[in-house]
Amino acid sequence: MELQITFGTLTLLVMLALAFDFLNGFHDAANSIATVVSTGVLKPYQAVAWAAIFNFLAIAVFEFKVAATVGKGIVDPAFVDNRVIFGALTGAIAWNVITWYFGIPSSSSHALIGGMIGAMLAKAGAGPLLAPGIVRTAVFIVASPLIGMMLAGLIIVAVSWLWFRAPASRVDRTCRRLQLVSSALYSLGHGSNDAQKTMGIIWLLLISSGKATADHLPFWVVVSCYVAMACGTLFGGWRIVKTMGQRITKLRPVGGFAAETGGAMALFLASGFGIPVSTTHTITGAIIGVGSAQRGFSAVRWGVARNIVVAWILTIPAAALIAAVGWWLGAFTLL
Repeated sequence: MELQITFGTLTLLVMLALAFDFLNGFHDAANSIATVVSTGVLKPYQAVAWAAIFNFLAIAVFEFKVAATVGKGIVDPAFVDNRVIFGALTGAIAWNVITWYFGIPSSSSHALIGGMIGAMLAKAGAGPLLAPGIVRTAVFIVASPLIGMMLAGLIIVAVSWLWFRAPASRVDRTCRRLQLVSSALYSLGHGSNDAQKTMGIIWLLLISSGKATADHLPFWVVVSCYVAMACGTLFGGWRIVKTMGQRITKLRPVGGFAAETGGAMALFLASGFGIPVSTTHTITGAIIGVGSAQRGFSAVRWGVARNIVVAWILTIPAAALIAAVGWWLGAFTLL
């Protein structure tokens, strides 16, 4: 059933979605730049520009499978209305602002998924929720940091064996150059997965209002979402950079290279299968994998890691609760 929606309301909701996309880039910029900044390879302003460029270049590399999952695989489009979209975006944006303020690297992706679930539950209960897409997302809440941790740990071990007899100064110089490549790859993976989530929710809105079909994602949606994310990345989420880059474990260029490469590989894999994963979870797992492989589990500050995990667990239910309130408030507005 098509949703009757005015042009003004449609424009407002699209702008709200792009605001979330901007905030996603702003909030998650730390995921892309924390390691390369903390190791001293790039200055912060250089790192955000580098990350923003590759966030946008992902538009030409990956298919839009993640957008399809978010747009058609989490909730039934037939039950979506403007208040559901408003509630979902309100929940996701509010949780992002809260966690940014406290410097907690939570997942913008799961905040959006939680927002969609909470708004739909408020409107119609559990019936319109699509279990396969939600289950896949839930599984990768656990799987993505583990995959990032495993890959980054294997890479740091392989690099250590490869350069076992090399002088530390030469290894450091080489890895500083390699970090430019690995950080670019990670930013490419970040753009591929995260920008597509906002594409998905705008697509869902357009499908439900009869402005688009389920088999065609309008190109203006693609371009605007990648531009919004890249712009958000340019402003950077500085409160989170320190947590990601130094408080979990102390990183050197070789560790930064391994963490970024392992994280990028995990994101490429998820994007290839159309699974909306958390870039925050992935890079955090990769950083923990590097610290554990280099100096054992004692090198990881598990108190900081525990606080991050608690935020992960709270993200979907907290965003869902805020989204349900947002849907209820939407009923008393012109939406």
